[in-house]
Amino acid sequence: MNIFIICDHIGFTFSNSHMDHRMVAGKKQQNFIVNGTAPPIPNAANCVVATRNLRKNQLGGVIFGCKNTTYKECLFKQLFGLPAQHFSYVKNIDPGLPLFLFNYSERKLHGIFEAASHGQMNINPYGWTTDGSEKTQYPAQVQICVRMQCQPLLEEQFRPIISDNYYCRNHFWFELDHVQTNNLMSLLASLAVSPSTYMPQNMAKWRNIFLPLPSSGTKKEDEGFRLLAPEMEQTNHTSGKWEADVFFDDIKVADDGWKFSASEVEHFSQSSSKSESTDCAPFDSLETNVEPKTTGQGEKDLILIKLKELAQKRKDQDVSLMDNVEDSTVMKEAHIEDRVLLREQTDLAQRKEDGACSSSGCQSSISKLIQEVEELRTFKAEQCGKMIQMEQKLIAAEMEIQQLKDRCQKLESLSSHSVEHVNEVEIEPAEELQLDPTKSIFLVGGYNGQLWLSTLDSYFPSDDVIKSVQPMSSVRSYASAVQLNDELYVFGGGDGYSWYDTVESYNPSSDQWTPCPSLKERKGSLAGAALGGKIFAIGGGNGIQCFSDVEMLDLILGRWISTRSMLQKRFALAAVELNGAIYATGGYDGNDYLKSAERFDPREHSWTKIASMSTKRGCHSLVVLDEKLYAIGGFDGTKMVPSVEIYDPRMGSWMSGEPINQARGYAAAAVVEGSIYVIGGVRAGEDIVDLVECYEEGGGWQLKTSTAVGKRCFLSAVIFK
Repeated sequence: MNIFIICDHIGFTFSNSHMDHRMVAGKKQQNFIVNGTAPPIPNAANCVVATRNLRKNQLGGVIFGCKNTTYKECLFKQLFGLPAQHFSYVKNIDPGLPLFLFNYSERKLHGIFEAASHGQMNINPYGWTTDGSEKTQYPAQVQICVRMQCQPLLEEQFRPIISDNYYCRNHFWFELDHVQTNNLMSLLASLAVSPSTYMPQNMAKWRNIFLPLPSSGTKKEDEGFRLLAPEMEQTNHTSGKWEADVFFDDIKVADDGWKFSASEVEHFSQSSSKSESTDCAPFDSLETNVEPKTTGQGEKDLILIKLKELAQKRKDQDVSLMDNVEDSTVMKEAHIEDRVLLREQTDLAQRKEDGACSSSGCQSSISKLIQEVEELRTFKAEQCGKMIQMEQKLIAAEMEIQQLKDRCQKLESLSSHSVEHVNEVEIEPAEELQLDPTKSIFLVGGYNGQLWLSTLDSYFPSDDVIKSVQPMSSVRSYASAVQLNDELYVFGGGDGYSWYDTVESYNPSSDQWTPCPSLKERKGSLAGAALGGKIFAIGGGNGIQCFSDVEMLDLILGRWISTRSMLQKRFALAAVELNGAIYATGGYDGNDYLKSAERFDPREHSWTKIASMSTKRGCHSLVVLDEKLYAIGGFDGTKMVPSVEIYDPRMGSWMSGEPINQARGYAAAAVVEGSIYVIGGVRAGEDIVDLVECYEEGGGWQLKTSTAVGKRCFLSAVIFK
């Protein structure tokens, strides 16, 4: 499963086994948090919804994502899903729309599927979770069926067709127009495979014994298939190869002429037109709506004639199903049942032929046959129940193993810090106790390339030392943090899968976190500032829309209050307090990146537009040095920029400053002892920055060698004054 950020689709999708991070640009493209092939993902981590914003009549198809860990469930449940932020186009899916499945783990595209329902939210609210114990991270869902079985495409095969969708080297939008869809379908169709490529003929015979027959032309869900599918999928599946897809589809479209369910054991239907093919059932079906006990003599004779014909057809066929099946309990049952059915039918036909079978004798044989079939079906149901339990235990074990792996990675990451937390016990070098806390920068949460972080670290840039303190209650990125009344407040943001409305405060004296009243809205990539004893949460977005809203935390009332909104919607903006006013700059309004800026004066209780910057920028940094605003780096809609602009409120205008050495966005910036420090962030090429830059007036920007911070982005920075 995945997390997306607002920035241009040019290229900032962080995708590895732990994250699928997309930074999307404006140009009528809206982007927010989301999931894939990262653990999840779902792939992963899973983000800003990368959308082309195609209208419904322009949407020709949709690519969904999966990983090796979620691939089987997508096919078995015939359900595809994406994070909620993708619902903007998933809702436009109608039945019959072509769909494709991209496996992030192997980077292969599977098809051709088609929608079997409209795109909806939470068709299965607990999909792709452990034992259905949690809400799904991929609620934008659609039911699917297979249109054509094809070999999967390698990325180098399909990339030229959807090249316009690539916004960076390895990441692309999921929406397809009609031309792209038709070209993909043509390429896949050239690699179409038939069921016989992967299934022996006798497999179809086994298959049809257990598939139920729709009555009166109405299809019913095949419970027998659902029970047997996990075992067969395990038998045929190898590391996500297409054989599993073929098997599922082949069973689904199995010969409609022979489906034999427990509820219809006592009823037979007429021969199917498909029963003559080599892949159809070994018996023609007979149809009657009368139970055997009440069948008239003429009907009994008809049954006997049919049974004779079936027995004759079966003489030249291989009755052994075990040649094509491995040692599975269900396959053995199929073989036994097939042999029993054949034996009884042959006996009945022979008796009729010799004239030795009376009507009552046939009745008895049929009753005996039905009894034996019922016993076999009861045994089969018990075995299938056991298989389901084993499958659930296997899934639980795999999840536990993955959790242990994640924990090991987290411990390995923490072990590289100079201060380690092992089982929440802090170990500090003695020399760090002498560091001056007023010369440190608190770094809050973020992402280090492998893990979403809950850590709170005190960074001393002059000594290049990190001191870890009590971590937050949960991982948090894209949040805002401010200092008020000797406490640090962190609000909003997300965990890589969803946005938060939670707020917590940290007291350095007690080294403890305290829960605070929640925001009125879930949001991330927002800005924050403290003014007049109150905290302001400014702008941001929730994955569906960008906000101009401003919320104010009144500690006396103990709740957040809506206050005067900004003049523009701003996602991934930057804001600071200076001389009793709040300044908000740049960001993304849902259509484009902004160069505009505005100021909030509490005395007038209104926002006022001020001079605009010369460069559009979002996910940038904004700090105050010598009563001037410094807007540093960010994303302009097409690329990360190194430019710096300086605003002097007394002059009411912006001027260009010396650019930073490394263009970056989503960095942390703070001022310590008259110097600006820019820490971490993201640069072009999907790289997380591990560099610290320092600026002093008159001295320019200097790269600072740092081994303490390492790679880190999407974090917040706070100075205790």
